Amino acid sequence: MSKNDSKDFWLNLDKKSPKRTFVLGPYTSAALISDPALIAFISSRYKFCSRMLSGLDTVIEIGCGDGFGASLVAQRVKKVIATDINRPLLNDNKSRMKDFPNIKYEYHDFREKPYAEKVDGIFLVDVIEHIFPEEEQVFLNNLKSSLKDHGVCIIGTPNIESEKYASKWSREGHINLKDHIALKSLGNEHFNNSFLFSMNDELVHTGFSAMAHFLWVLCVSPRN
Repeated sequence: MSKNDSKDFWLNLDKKSPKRTFVLGPYTSAALISDPALIAFISSRYKFCSRMLSGLDTVIEIGCGDGFGASLVAQRVKKVIATDINRPLLNDNKSRMKDFPNIKYEYHDFREKPYAEKVDGIFLVDVIEHIFPEEEQVFLNNLKSSLKDHGVCIIGTPNIESEKYASKWSREGHINLKDHIALKSLGNEHFNNSFLFSMNDELVHTGFSAMAHFLWVLCVSPRN
């Protein structure tokens, strides 16, 4: 019999590895319990944002929820200001996400006013579809006013064509869904340059947008 024992080897190695636990927030926990594959999709969306914003100094997330996605972007930028309109959830994030020192959680309602300082980038994932159409113009104007002249904005939202497959809870909250034409038009209206991407499951692509489950518009340099 071999002197090497892979079980002993692994258990000894396991004793040396750091043991840390982390509590997921309510939205991410619900996704994991209801459909674990959703975690892969959510992570991929935020990974896309992190790569596009990589190297920037300060970026804002609008609608950070329970903070899961902000941690991915925080790996690639100097500072993330994670905003939301849910004060209790933000307070929970401040405590639960304390191991990510370059994320600042802050209440801010972009329907009311721009952020106090101009930043290099803004990203919002699964947010624009929850803004009533009559609120959208002011919301986007305040967003633009929060960006530097050559700032970057990334907007991700479900394709309206995918609504028939959404859960009842999702359909109830989706009050402003768009197709790829409307999303690209929004980008062109508010920014000097905008680029459309599609997404199916974890894959970001430039294929046939009408068949995409999720849509992105990457915008650069806000129009005054």
